[in-house]
Amino acid sequence: GRADVGRADTGGGDRLPGVGAVRWAGLVARAGRADPERDLAVARAAGARFVAPGHPEWPGQLDDLADARPLGLWVRGRPSLRIWALRSVAVVGARACTAYGTHVAATLATGLAEHGWVVVSGGAYGIDAAAHRGALAAGGATVAVLASGVDRPYPRGHTALIERIAAQGLVVGELPPGDHPTPSRFILRNRVIAALTRGTVVVEAACRSGSLATARAAQRLGRHTMGVPGPVTSALSAGVHELLRGEAALVTDAAEVIEMVGDMGELAPPRTGPVLPRDLLEPAARTVLAALPGDRAAPAGEVALGAGTTPDEAIAKLYELRALGYVERHGDGWKLTRQAMISARAGRTPC
Repeated sequence: GRADVGRADTGGGDRLPGVGAVRWAGLVARAGRADPERDLAVARAAGARFVAPGHPEWPGQLDDLADARPLGLWVRGRPSLRIWALRSVAVVGARACTAYGTHVAATLATGLAEHGWVVVSGGAYGIDAAAHRGALAAGGATVAVLASGVDRPYPRGHTALIERIAAQGLVVGELPPGDHPTPSRFILRNRVIAALTRGTVVVEAACRSGSLATARAAQRLGRHTMGVPGPVTSALSAGVHELLRGEAALVTDAAEVIEMVGDMGELAPPRTGPVLPRDLLEPAARTVLAALPGDRAAPAGEVALGAGTTPDEAIAKLYELRALGYVERHGDGWKLTRQAMISARAGRTPC
């Protein structure tokens, strides 16, 4: 157990079975620097608290990490981490993102916040920052999971943003106060983001992006994994597209994300094209209208032949269409009006 290892490290006990001499020496050296009382005092001064497994605020879904579960989390902010995590979504992506990625991340986060979902991200530059700002702009809830101590905002350029998150939401970290981030700690941080939320959305990511580690951790934990498609010519969308070729679901807005992670029946509205006035015509009238040539007037007999109906039926429908403004009479023939031509062009699907 971790408690026994900690006591052996700090009490100068014998090396535990299964640990090499070099590894044990490293653990003892690190344990010698531990000062829990100082950490707690620094955390209290920063307005933070320590939440460990078994605490009423501990999110139970972190237990899915098994042996990789954090010993505890340092939390800044008034809300309950456990309650907020129950209805949360991670929005992650590239630091060096494009304007497209920034727009999509902010729009997604705003939509999720407006529907009562908590937006979780890592507080980094790029997509993370856009997601946090989108949620804050909507007056919603957001959580920043840091790879440093919660009293040491990182990156430094986001000090104001992280302080605002701490005031309006939650700032969470696994490392004790004062600790600085390292590359390996970002990877460890990502597993917490994946486990804490119901699903992870990757907005933009290159093939070697760290945000893909969050998505893969979410997949291993059985969480929903989603990706926002981008231009196939953009290297910053290549990693997302690779996810989409696997088990990730394609999403384009907050409604589609909520359909994935929400409760049964929370479905995204169906996507349809615009309803044109000619769509409201009865089928027989639409057939007659479609049979009229676009460049000249045609006699009723020719229209009837094109529509596959009788001349009398064609004439009846042509008079109906004239009353609606779709056709006009030219001697013995019938011709499409300008309104009908514009409606036909608007209904064409672009290639």
